[in-house]
Amino acid sequence: MGAGVQQPAEASGRRRGRRRGRARPMAEINVTPFVDVMLVLLIIFMVAAPLLTVGVPVELPKTAAGALPSESEEPLTVTITAEGAVEIQTTGVARNELVPKLRAIAAERSSDQVFLRADGAVPYALVMQVMGALNAGGFSNVGLVTDTGGPTFDEGGE
Repeated sequence: MGAGVQQPAEASGRRRGRRRGRARPMAEINVTPFVDVMLVLLIIFMVAAPLLTVGVPVELPKTAAGALPSESEEPLTVTITAEGAVEIQTTGVARNELVPKLRAIAAERSSDQVFLRADGAVPYALVMQVMGALNAGGFSNVGLVTDTGGPTFDEGGE
């Protein structure tokens, strides 16, 4: 980058006062707006991240079982609400349409793992019927989702 030589105002015969001529480019980078934008984005993501979890509000039974290992593909979740409604992820499905929809989903997925969430008030028979539908739909690896902190049924347990 070349630099020009400026002559003093008296030498050029001009009156004292404001200099006329080209404005010099600003050589400093102002990072304040960048930091402001990054902080706003950070706050947005911190607020939005908990809302991105898939879930239908159900009262899960409590058990002493540990967590299943996670996979790279997003797990398929089937939920049975307290009213007996069946939902795949967050979309409600009629019981007579459950097996065809599961077959279509299984054809597109590489994993046969599915998580079954059922409200604690749901009859055991309904849970078993949905598990049978999952098996008929092509999902043989069914994980039952529960809350931790339940009874252990050992000598020192509750």
